[in-house]
Amino acid sequence: MLSESMAEALNKQINCEMYSSNLYLQMSCWCASKGLEGAAAFLDEHADEERMHMRKILTYVSEKGNLAIVGEVDSPATQFKSIKDVFEQTFEHEQLVTRKVNNLVHLATQEQDYATLQFLQWYVSEQHQEEVLFKTILDKIEMIGIEGQGIFFIDQEIERLITQKEQAAKAMSMPEAETGAA
Repeated sequence: MLSESMAEALNKQINCEMYSSNLYLQMSCWCASKGLEGAAAFLDEHADEERMHMRKILTYVSEKGNLAIVGEVDSPATQFKSIKDVFEQTFEHEQLVTRKVNNLVHLATQEQDYATLQFLQWYVSEQHQEEVLFKTILDKIEMIGIEGQGIFFIDQEIERLITQKEQAAKAMSMPEAETGAA
């Protein structure tokens, strides 16, 4: 069983992850309305990933014998200035989530809750990957720009990230015989 403070902190993180999912889904809708199908698909997939993050925590809290609580989630913004604004906000949001995960790790360490500490290590690694991903997108936006055909190339580049991610996931799930590994 989790301590009351740890259960409360994890329940807050459940809602944080749900907000992340809603935020990225709303950003996906905005991109779709602007004809940015690549960015829309990328953010839609990312919304699903954030929901999976929420479900993992929800399951963990339940498995530990505590009540997982899905609370009220604020509505995200619906309008953005540009695709650059969208990805600046995603990067800032992921940095916020990283701070929240770090606070959970700190609490688990203080409470000597080693099972939860171990569980949270996946989130620590995941947040590092998320920040790198969104920083990479921002770097590409900066290099290519969003003026003229730049927006077209940015949208294609973001869509390409989905394909790369799918190929990497597929490669990791293949049995050794299929990958040629000995």
